[in-house]
Amino acid sequence: MNQSITRDLTRIASDLAKSVDQLCFAEPVTHVYNPLVYAWKAHQEYLSLANGNLEALFLGMNPGPWGMAQTGVPFGEIAAVRDWMQIECPVDKPPNEHEKRPIEGFACQRSEVSGRRLWGLFSEHYVTPDAFFQSQFVVNYCPLVFMEQSARNRTPDKLPANEREPLTAVCDYHLLAVMQLLKPRFLVAVGVYAEACFKRVVQQGNFDATIVRILHPSPASPAANKDWAGKVTKQLVNAGVWKS
Repeated sequence: MNQSITRDLTRIASDLAKSVDQLCFAEPVTHVYNPLVYAWKAHQEYLSLANGNLEALFLGMNPGPWGMAQTGVPFGEIAAVRDWMQIECPVDKPPNEHEKRPIEGFACQRSEVSGRRLWGLFSEHYVTPDAFFQSQFVVNYCPLVFMEQSARNRTPDKLPANEREPLTAVCDYHLLAVMQLLKPRFLVAVGVYAEACFKRVVQQGNFDATIVRILHPSPASPAANKDWAGKVTKQLVNAGVWKS
């Protein structure tokens, strides 16, 4: 644990939580969850695992309903967070909870496939969390979950421009602050959206790092449903992020 890194990351995340809470979103979005508030304790525990001068910073889009929305950890599939990272904290409820998307915290019985695949790959490659977090870290670009009345998930890129642009400004600022603090050599985008975010922030902040895109682990992607781990390992090795 690097106490200086933990302190600064915590401050940066707290600022992000407050900033996004001040934004407004209209229909078809009817419910917005901010796990940086109701799952803050678990998120703090996660941030305490980070180190500076990283080899790679991995970036996702925003929380999934059965992952970070429940645990406060990016791609935070419950078993991976509880059993591998050894994080398990009380999780509160969001102010406006959708009956079809209850927040049950670590008692949730659902499993987020994307998180299971991503953290599963990391645990296979690094064996121990300490080995992984010594040189790698994972963050989400946007901390919010957006839902429609039907409970359908609405991703940040689908928001109208008048809502998306203020959100982008806040999240870009946060991402650059994280990058400047952790100083990664590689910026690993989990999917196309994350890659665009990295490119924009690198240009704005004149940040020097190599951007790499890997296949998103979502089961909604047909390519991810056949040997995702093998494909992504090859991508990371070919890019020089991991050794073979």
